[in-house]
Formats: sequence, C-alpha cells, structure tokens
Amino acid sequence: MKENRSVDSIPREVALQLCAEICEKNRRKLFTQCWGCWKASKGDPAKMCVSSRPDYRGCGLVNKRYAQKLLG
Repeated sequence: MKENRSVDSIPREVALQLCAEICEKNRRKLFTQCWGCWKASKGDPAKMCVSSRPDYRGCGLVNKRYAQKLLG
C-alpha cells in the first residue's frame, strides 16, 4: 500500500508551485477557496490546504491542476 501512496502523492515543490499559480490566477477575487486558505494560513505553506495531508493532496484545486498536467 505504501507504493500506491507514493505514486498518488504530489511532490511538495510541485504542489506548492501549483498552489502559487492558482492563487495568482484568483488573486483579485474575494471569498474564493484560495482567499480563505491564504487568510486562514496567513501565507504559511505548512498551514495551507495543500499541506493538510502528507501526500500534498489536501487541496482539490491543486489536485485538479496536477491531474491536468499529467494528462497533458
């Protein structure tokens, strides 16, 4: 089962980069998922949704963007 977990996980650097890209896209929109995450975490990546799970799959937006990048 550990093998599946490592295959399904997103590398930390990739997850944080995707998070930053998504946040930049949604930067001017209030009350989005990114806005709430940023406000609650005060910008600390360790407290953001993406870091809420050890496999860096705590944010649905990052998961979706990662899957799109994998599929091309």
